Amino acid sequence: MREREDIELAAAEYVLGTLTPEERVAVEARRTREPALDAAIAVWERHLSPMLDDVAPVAPPPDLFPAIEAAIAGPAREGGGQDGARVGTRDGTVTDLARMRRRLGRWRAAAVGAAAIAACLAGVLVVREVILPPSRTFVAVFHDGDTQPRFLLSVDLESRELTIRPVTAEPVADKTYQLWIVGEGISPIPRSLGLLEDVSGTTRKRLDQVDPALLRNATFGISLEPPGGSPTGQPTGPALHGTLIPAED
Repeated sequence: MREREDIELAAAEYVLGTLTPEERVAVEARRTREPALDAAIAVWERHLSPMLDDVAPVAPPPDLFPAIEAAIAGPAREGGGQDGARVGTRDGTVTDLARMRRRLGRWRAAAVGAAAIAACLAGVLVVREVILPPSRTFVAVFHDGDTQPRFLLSVDLESRELTIRPVTAEPVADKTYQLWIVGEGISPIPRSLGLLEDVSGTTRKRLDQVDPALLRNATFGISLEPPGGSPTGQPTGPALHGTLIPAED
């Protein structure tokens, strides 16, 4: 449970933009090897982006940041400390002034978007706790042997939306990637879900006519086909396969 909370926190801070550049790079590296983190980021992006369009920007009071800086610098003047020193405060505790100042950038980013973030978080909590039942988001990882994942697929069973992201997959000359699905109640043989024409970006598809329970147990495949897709209606080239696992506890 603690691990899931850490994933949700990292995803939230990544999408809200409150991470430092170094932390953001670290999260971007993690999401290529942690399907659960990548799926959590996708959920936050999907829920927050539309809400932000409806929230007007709110500027912080002009004296907010000087007041924060003055509050941080105050103990240093009283204790005679320098940047990077540990100084005493009024209540006798010890404060790492340098560490506090390094966090000032994050406080500023959070303060600028405080009103919008609060509105978004309220909406997200309602969506996640009321509308979406547990474990409605699932992921499938497409490996080629023991190599790094080639593609990551996430499925929202509530909306029946599929999101396919390349991880290490690259374009192949005179070839195109094609997505397939097979499963009981869906199709006994591979059924094409279309081409993945932009391997450098994200592809989204909807399966409105497929029952979520059937979708949950389906097997997905990605094959390498001639331009325009398979000429036979079935995979003709090398294929990668993946089955869905829960992205949430």
